[in-house]
Amino acid sequence: MAEENVTRKLTAILYADVAGYSRLTGDDEVGTHKQLSAGLDLISERIEDAGGRVVHYAGDAVLAEFASVVAAVETAVGIQRQLEQDSAEVSTGKRLQFRIGINLGEVIVDRDDIYGDGVNVAARLESLAEPGGICLSQAVVEQVQGKLDLTFEDMGEQEVKNIAKPVRVHRVRLDGTPPNAPKVLHVPDKPSIAVLPFTNMSGDPEQEYLADGLAEDMITALSKISEMFVIARNSTFAYKNKSPDVREVARDLGVANILEGSVRKAGNRVRITAQLVEAATGNHLWAERYDRELADIFDLQDEITEEVVTALQVQLTEGEQVRLRRRQTNDLAGWESYARGLAHFRRFNKQDNARAHELLEKVVQLDPEFAVAWSLLAWAHYADSRTGWTEAPQESFEKAWEFVERSLALDDTQSDAHAVRGALLLQQRRYDDALIAGRKALELGPNVADSYALLAMTLNYVERPDEALGLIERAMRLCPFYPDWYLGIAGVSYRLLGRYDEAIASDKERLERNPDNFFSDFRLAAIYEELGRHDEAREHVAQALKKQPQLTLAQVRISEPYLDEGVLEKYLDLLSDAGLPE
Repeated sequence: MAEENVTRKLTAILYADVAGYSRLTGDDEVGTHKQLSAGLDLISERIEDAGGRVVHYAGDAVLAEFASVVAAVETAVGIQRQLEQDSAEVSTGKRLQFRIGINLGEVIVDRDDIYGDGVNVAARLESLAEPGGICLSQAVVEQVQGKLDLTFEDMGEQEVKNIAKPVRVHRVRLDGTPPNAPKVLHVPDKPSIAVLPFTNMSGDPEQEYLADGLAEDMITALSKISEMFVIARNSTFAYKNKSPDVREVARDLGVANILEGSVRKAGNRVRITAQLVEAATGNHLWAERYDRELADIFDLQDEITEEVVTALQVQLTEGEQVRLRRRQTNDLAGWESYARGLAHFRRFNKQDNARAHELLEKVVQLDPEFAVAWSLLAWAHYADSRTGWTEAPQESFEKAWEFVERSLALDDTQSDAHAVRGALLLQQRRYDDALIAGRKALELGPNVADSYALLAMTLNYVERPDEALGLIERAMRLCPFYPDWYLGIAGVSYRLLGRYDEAIASDKERLERNPDNFFSDFRLAAIYEELGRHDEAREHVAQALKKQPQLTLAQVRISEPYLDEGVLEKYLDLLSDAGLPE
């Protein structure tokens, strides 16, 4: 085409396409076609009503243009919200969702069609949008900022196919929340509490274990009470070595009460102060100071627990009363080694886990009937068997099994012991038994966040994602500063439910927290491949191989001992299609 005959114009370009259309058609051709027809009718009507023009249709895709950028964005938002409302009755896995990209750019006009980089960028923006979402170019955002009651999330510059320069992309927040807005956690109706790490006043860093061990034991004891809501240790210990305002802590964690205190050890004596604060008023519901022999530390723990329960006017069941008064050990040296071992285990790395082994083996030698120590030792061996921290994973698995059975023989009321037993059963693909163990762990520890997460993981593996999602959300509420592996479980639940945009968001957040986590790259690759977004799938496989160059399909098979064979084969096929070598 001669340059002097080319007609150009500046226009707002809207490109819409169906997410995962091939998969949906393969699953239900007739139902998907009906949804597509209804969706295209809605899109056409909305575009025409806003003064836009449908340029052409291409199967499940729509190209349109607008003279007004504001009208284009308003129309896209209205389309997505109406489509979501109209498909509310359609099961999640069968729901048809459009992705929309909008660009402001110069196009070539030829008869009734438009061409050029302006159109190409709009198409690339569409591919970056989540199912049911909208992505905008920088030029569009500059035109509509302040003119529409919308929030935009800057996704940064993106390299897009066949476009020379990176494109700055913004996502429309259709829920209206600003990006990275802090979640507002509502205080539960039942008595709620966060136990902050006790302050070590001894002036000796070696005594940290005493202060931490005391707070850990308080959390463990209170977590057994069904009529209480107790924040997990992972979240409360985020405030260690800080001097936070209790009102801010309570707001961040969504609780009404804060327990805080200090410990000073001098020779064979220990001085402990503790106070229960009502966060809304700053009033002390209870406060006490103890000056005792160190050997009395176990009685002190019981006394503080009982005082807190009384102050919060909690009624204990008969079983809870028995469990709270059950003494795990009277051996002070054994308890000290246990507290140190727990501190090392919590750091969750190869070296600290090895040190935890040494300390816990010393504990069970000092007191062979210390059931909780056997349980923690089982956890440490389980961690070795799952993380590659040992060259003999099967031997570690067998030791974990031996130690958890010994722990339960001594005391079958331990939530943690049933939880690790459930994890071991899951690794053997004994799904029904794993579910029983996981539910027993929750019955005995109704406030233990990790137990909810582990049971959610088991439910995902038996393809009951609805239940799993409810449990992982409960785990996240009990532990607002939750570890990144919770996000992995949530991502699997979302994927199984067909909520791919949320699955992608979960795994992306996990990658942001832990960029070395190649498992999230694999999960993202599988999702993108399933959605037909092949370039993105291959990119995540490439990222995983940068982190672990030796990875192969065979090694992924070994690393997923929980998966049902049929599910595993489908997962491996997707990774193979995305470029992971045999």
